[in-house]
Amino acid sequence: MYKAIIYDIDGTLLDTLKMNMIPLQKIIKEELNEDWSYEEVLKFAPYPGMKVMEELNVKDKEKTYARWVQYVNEFEEGAAPYENVEKVLKTLHQKQVRQAVVSAKLRKQYEIDFVSRGFDQYIEVEVLADDTDKHKPNPEPIYLCLEKLGLNKEDVIYIGDALSDYQVCINAGIDFAYAKWGSVSNKGIENPTIVLDEPLDILNKLFKKNK
Repeated sequence: MYKAIIYDIDGTLLDTLKMNMIPLQKIIKEELNEDWSYEEVLKFAPYPGMKVMEELNVKDKEKTYARWVQYVNEFEEGAAPYENVEKVLKTLHQKQVRQAVVSAKLRKQYEIDFVSRGFDQYIEVEVLADDTDKHKPNPEPIYLCLEKLGLNKEDVIYIGDALSDYQVCINAGIDFAYAKWGSVSNKGIENPTIVLDEPLDILNKLFKKNK
């Protein structure tokens, strides 16, 4: 039985696709002087932020990433929670199921997208990009989260939508729940512990299985 659920944020709890990809088009134009279509930049959707900078081979990765974050913050449409996400977080909190997040988000972005909605009241531990030197799929963020929770690998399951989420679970030796509702591609995600089609499946499938 799982003692805690650990969530990814982007593409799992919050729909942040447009607010990340459209500013990335702007970054590519500025850095590479190339016009990429929205469909073309979507291939980067599953990647953590700094991994995108590496793939694009921009000159100053950290400064360019910071500018991308700035454009994301300025994007008018912003992030939106997937349907029933708040219900899931609140219900599990009431049932005293421990909840945490491990995300490649910077803390400032986390406060804008997540804390501003009051979702942090349901989260016991958060590990963000600022908290570790290495990031998904390196297991360091998961190990830090486990340390803060005071739990072992077999005590938790991680819910995410991307290949890097699947890979970090393999590397950390923990179970993985595949959040299909926010996933751009299932390429490489071959043997998830459980497949979830919508957020309510966390209650209807995973939590019932957990019982």
